[in-house]
Parts: sequence; C-alpha cells; structure tokens
Amino acid sequence: MPRALFTAASGMVAQQLNIDNIAHNLANVNTTGFKRARLEFQDLLYQRMRIAGTGTSRDTEVPAGLQIGHGTRPVATERNFGSGPLQATETSTDFAVEGAGLFQVRLPSGELAYTRSGAFKIDSRGQIVTQDGFPMEPPVVLPTDVTDLAVGADGTITVLTANRTSNVQIGQIQLANLLNKGALEPMGRNLYRVTGDPGNVHVGSPGSDGFGTIAQGFLESSNVRVVEEMIALITGQRAYEASSKVIQTADRMLEDANRLR
Repeated sequence: MPRALFTAASGMVAQQLNIDNIAHNLANVNTTGFKRARLEFQDLLYQRMRIAGTGTSRDTEVPAGLQIGHGTRPVATERNFGSGPLQATETSTDFAVEGAGLFQVRLPSGELAYTRSGAFKIDSRGQIVTQDGFPMEPPVVLPTDVTDLAVGADGTITVLTANRTSNVQIGQIQLANLLNKGALEPMGRNLYRVTGDPGNVHVGSPGSDGFGTIAQGFLESSNVRVVEEMIALITGQRAYEASSKVIQTADRMLEDANRLR
C-alpha cells in the first residue's frame, strides 16, 4: 500500500510540472518568436516479483513475469521550433525568418546567443541591436545620415543616405542552424544559449544551404496553439485528479487494514 502512495505522488508531481509548462506556453502566446515546449516523461524502476520463464514444475514454466512499477518522472523539455505566423509591422528594423534559421546575437560576455525574434532596434551608435541592446552578429552599423533601410530576402542590407541618390550595401544578415536544437537552452529575453553538444552549427546567408529567407517589416508570432494547450491542460488536470484519487483510495485501504481485529 505505501508503494501506491508514492507512485501516485510521483504522478501528481509530474503533472504539476506539466501544468506549469502549459501555463508558461499560454503566458507567452503573444511573445515574438516564442517556441512552445512540452514535457517528456519516463517510467521509474520496476520491482521484479517474478521472472518470466521461472519453472513451476519439471516440464512447465511461467509464461509471463510479474513487475510492479514505481511511477513516473519528467526527464526533458522538448521545444518545438516550427515557424509561427507572420505579422506585418511595416517597421524597417523588424525581420522575420521564413523557414529554418536563427538570428545570432553577441552578448556582453562575448558569448553568442540565438533568437527567432527579429524585433531589432537601432542604438545611438547606429548598430542594429535587440530590445536589450545586444548587437546582431555579424555586427551591422548604419551611417549617421541614413534616410532609408532595406533588407532583401537574402539578408543583404542596403541604405540610402542624405548625400547619395542610390542605395549602398553595408552588410548582410547571417543565420545559424543547429543540428541538435535540444542543446539550445532558453535564457529569457527571447534568447537561447548553447549547452551541451549542439552538433554541427551551420552559418550562412538567408535563402541558401537550407536557410529560410528574410521578410523585412514582419515579425514571427509565437507558435503556441491555444486550443492544443487547453486540451493538454484538461488532460493534465484529469491525470492529476486521478493520482489524487489513488492516494485517497490507498489511504482508505490502510484505514480498513488498521481496523482489522
């Protein structure tokens, strides 16, 4: 009976984390470039009470074994990097990736970070930076007298300045693609850092080598699907309730056993 209590408790803890994850997804339904996540679970160790093939007589044996499990545990967070819908903003420093690829950002520590949020700004030095002031990698610096900024589908950045009548190319956006996206750890601020072994990290121009293209004046919305999250929320709630019922039932059975005379 105590085994049932601990097994059910593990299910309640697991579903609590599941609900926490769903709440996080729903809270970020309007976060630019956010990628929804789901928890993955594993069953725990089994107590082997009888081994399959155990002999019951000289000529017979047990056809199936007997094992009792000890519950479940969450083991990983799987992030869905599928594209979200595009939203038109008509802002020249808003970029969306149509297809595969991540923007690269240089952190103050010198470390590279990655993001799908293309809500960039221009700082006082003319650099294209994130909303927190982290510069795009490779860095792009605009002239002080720029009057128009244009970014092509291939990431080519051209500007029109006050003393010129034609556009001048000043740089190109580079995208990154990781073989193992499970190595990307969310660090907040719409950024990911690499932890563990990411496998091959490919860096290239948009529209080439399997990379998506750049859409200027658009932002990628979150890929959270509210209906799916609500279904998962109901399923998780029912599983939590079922585990709590197991604890109540096991407790009543222990009470009955204690009342035996």
